[in-house]
Amino acid sequence: MSNRNNQANKQAARERLRAERERQAKKDKIRRQLIVGGAIVGVLAIAGGIGVAVSSMDGGSSSAAGDSTDWAKAAKAPLTKPQNTSGKNGTTVVVGKKDAKNTLNLFEDPRCPGCAAFEQNVGATVEKDIKDGKYKASYHLGTFLDANLKGTGSKNALSALGAALDVSPDAFLKYKYALYSKEFHPDETGPDKFADDSYLIKVADTIPALKGNAAFQKAVKSGTYDRWAMEMSDAFSAVKDVTSTPTIKLNDTVLGTDSPQGKVAPSSVAAFNSMVDKALKK
Repeated sequence: MSNRNNQANKQAARERLRAERERQAKKDKIRRQLIVGGAIVGVLAIAGGIGVAVSSMDGGSSSAAGDSTDWAKAAKAPLTKPQNTSGKNGTTVVVGKKDAKNTLNLFEDPRCPGCAAFEQNVGATVEKDIKDGKYKASYHLGTFLDANLKGTGSKNALSALGAALDVSPDAFLKYKYALYSKEFHPDETGPDKFADDSYLIKVADTIPALKGNAAFQKAVKSGTYDRWAMEMSDAFSAVKDVTSTPTIKLNDTVLGTDSPQGKVAPSSVAAFNSMVDKALKK
């Protein structure tokens, strides 16, 4: 009896060691995935998510690793800009009251886990503040994680967001919030779900303005806004002082706490409101 117990203990120890090795192997895989062209992508733990810090943000260009043949063609396709955009190539996306004196700038990547954490915790507050006229919001969306993690999900989701924006700014906000939700945002180490048009349409069907919307679905399936998504990504990459996502700025003030990689975006409504109020007093 004692001998059998001893064998069982040894087996349990071996199982624990095996499990620990598997966990370490997974961490090592993530670390390898987050090294692109010699540029190490750091991870910032925040509120159950991961903020991504990059030393080079050129992954959004059409030559980025992980581009499919379709996306290579999209780079040369005619540009179709969604309604409710402005600026060169329609890359200025501002939502809110035109007379709002302040501007909240949000720099995000659709596949970014830290962006998902921010949206899940603070997104509803941002939407309310926009409606109340506390500030208008300017959205800067990149796709560098397609290169870092491989795949095309960030570009594909951004194109779908363009289709939602063409419907209305509110549809864009609601859809962005749904894509970042706990229910639908993919694990960064799992399948590239956003690369699948049917998955993006499934998420859109949770938004009243997009549910069964034939024009929206056609735009997603045909890639109407693929070229626009790449233009948005290039504009994002051109911003030199943004080194991580999410980066949240109120006017010229970056909201967040200090870290070796830069400012970490607020992870709670209380922290966000406190930083906003402080910035508004400047």
